[in-house]
Amino acid sequence: MITLYGISNCDTVKKAKKWLDDNQLEYRFHDFRKDGLDSALLNNWCEQIGWETLLNKRGTTWRQQPDDVKENVNAANIEALLLAQPAMIKRPVLEHNGTVRVGFKADEYAAQLL
Repeated sequence: MITLYGISNCDTVKKAKKWLDDNQLEYRFHDFRKDGLDSALLNNWCEQIGWETLLNKRGTTWRQQPDDVKENVNAANIEALLLAQPAMIKRPVLEHNGTVRVGFKADEYAAQLL
């Protein structure tokens, strides 16, 4: 089963959903804001791909953080930060057959899913 995680109004999430629909792949969409996020899932992602990959430093939510938060983010405090502000997670996150992928590139999705 494919699970796509993200935020409904994110343009990249919309592109990923369209690609999955166009390729007639069944998936479940999990919205961080509506459906929540738990630490076990977040820890799994951090173990598989690293918290640095998961953290979206290009987004508005990150840029609005106080400088002391941005300067002191690390492996010990990232979980609390991302659980409190899931919009800081790079999107979409795709889970399939035990693997985790962040972001959307059609050719990478095709290589993994088709």
